[in-house]
This record gives sequence, C-alpha cells and structure tokens, in this order.
Amino acid sequence: MSETLKAVILYDSMSKGGSTESAINSIGMKLAEEGLYVEKAKCKANADYSFVRDFDIILLGAPVYYFVVASQLLGALVQGNLKKNLKRKKIALFLICGTPGTMAAVLYLPQLKINLVGNRILAEKIFSPAMLTTEDAIDDFVYDVLEEYDRAMRSRTKLQWTEDAQELLETLPPFMQGGIRGLVEDFAEEYGYKTITREIVEQARSEQGK
Repeated sequence: MSETLKAVILYDSMSKGGSTESAINSIGMKLAEEGLYVEKAKCKANADYSFVRDFDIILLGAPVYYFVVASQLLGALVQGNLKKNLKRKKIALFLICGTPGTMAAVLYLPQLKINLVGNRILAEKIFSPAMLTTEDAIDDFVYDVLEEYDRAMRSRTKLQWTEDAQELLETLPPFMQGGIRGLVEDFAEEYGYKTITREIVEQARSEQGK
C-alpha cells in the first residue's frame, strides 16, 4: 500500500513496567519495524475514544486479574464510547495471563469479543509471562495481524466505484481521501454492496459523522 498503515494499541495495566507493558512495547516495536505508524494509549473507562477512527488497525490488550480482563479496558467497551468508535474497525486481541492458552481462550477472550460483534478480528493471542521472553511469540502474532489485514484488503479489489462516487471522493483534501475510502469500503462490505455509488459514499460518511 502507498499510504502508511496506522495502528494503535489500547491497553490496561495495573503495574508499571510489568508483563503487559513489556508485551505492548514489543508488539509496538515489531509493528514499527514492519513499516506501520504506531501509537499506544492506556485505557480509562470514561475516556473519549473518537480518535481510534483515524487508525487502520486497533489492538486491544490487557492482563487478567482474578478471572476478569483488566477493568478499564472492559469499562471502556461496556460503559464508555470505545465500542461505538470501533464500529467496522479491524481489531486484534491479546491477553496476558498464566492460565493455559486453551482455557484462557474460553474463559477470558469472550469477555472482550462479546462487545465486538460485527468487527473483523484479525488475530487473537494469549501470552503467558514466559512467552514474552522470546521474540518468536510476538513476531508470530504481529505477522498474523498483518497477514489477515492484507487478506481483508485484497477482498476489496472486487468493489467497483462509480465515476460519480470517485469524483466525490476526489473533492476531499488528499490527506483525507485514504481514510474516507476505507470507511466507505468497510460500509459497503458490511451491507453487501458490490458497487459504490455517490449515495453510498454520502451514507457512509453521514453515519460516521464525516
């Protein structure tokens, strides 16, 4: 892709410099090595998450405490506006806990995924603290995320833009066109449109307030 992909890691952690922050830093560095622009933000349940609309990939990560995913991330999804702003976004999930991976996938990942119905989940991973001492686990997760993102974007090549729709897109400032194109194509995929018309562009922008 000609434009630099943008990823943001939204996370919760109750200890500074612990396993969660180690995982976040390693994931962020690997994404940057692969050419992405990366930011990270620690979750607060009542924060404004409208900024995530500007990112191509959103990674949600947190530790598990007493059988529950860390509360600020869950609170942002359940009580805050994070879920609303993640609509039609491509997401990757990771948790840090000592529970065996299969059990953790059954017990803990659904706490997040129940709030992400309708989102495309690119990859999900359970990291034990021991796994974070090796580069392979982080690398494999990042490669899975990027591979699935590429696969999702390739599926868009079948979408056709009418001349009127393309002209409307080109009336926007150049720095906005890539983001709006992605938003409109996400909208078209969700509703099963094969051809993108001027009306569909306007409808998608109106729904997202853009």
